[in-house]
Amino acid sequence: MCPKLPLLLVLFLYYAITSLGSDPDPVQDFCIPSTGIAACKNSSAATVEDFVFSGIKFPGKFSETGLAATSVNVNIFPGLNILGMSFVRADFEVGGINMPHFHPRATEIAFVLEGKIYSGFVDTENRIFAKVIEKGEVMVFPKGLLHFQMNVADMPATILGSFDSQNPGLVRIPNAVFGSGIEEKLLEKAFGLNSKEIAKLRKRFAPH
Repeated sequence: MCPKLPLLLVLFLYYAITSLGSDPDPVQDFCIPSTGIAACKNSSAATVEDFVFSGIKFPGKFSETGLAATSVNVNIFPGLNILGMSFVRADFEVGGINMPHFHPRATEIAFVLEGKIYSGFVDTENRIFAKVIEKGEVMVFPKGLLHFQMNVADMPATILGSFDSQNPGLVRIPNAVFGSGIEEKLLEKAFGLNSKEIAKLRKRFAPH
């Protein structure tokens, strides 16, 4: 066997894996999804309305955690298709939180439009990187890492977030743990909770 072959194989695998680390580069100007057999509409059928989204002019519906988040991904804004990016508007009531969560397919960069937000993430060594960021400041959350936000001001706050994927995915930790049907005995041992406490959490975070 050629002595250089193992090295070449390692390099090939490295570049093959890293090339799959983000959305692929587009090979055309745009691709508005079609409901027919073709993957994209004929480009001549595209209009400016395919590339404009008006759904984040105002806050969305607030949850019990004081958060109203409106995602602008390829599922609701077809003009993003193949472009490798998406967006979110997040509004916080006073004391509102964006519970610990992560995006499996994207890095996020968040810009504070209004207010003061306690914001941070936890790395794979369980180190926390967190501080209060204010209007005009930006924070980045590396791909796949758990992160969180909380409004610490005495007024509402708004964040605009951008992702390097057209469909970044969202995994909320409490919902994933207590709303997914994981065996109760495992949860009892993992969190030191009794069955009554687990039942309460399951009721709260069960899918609606």
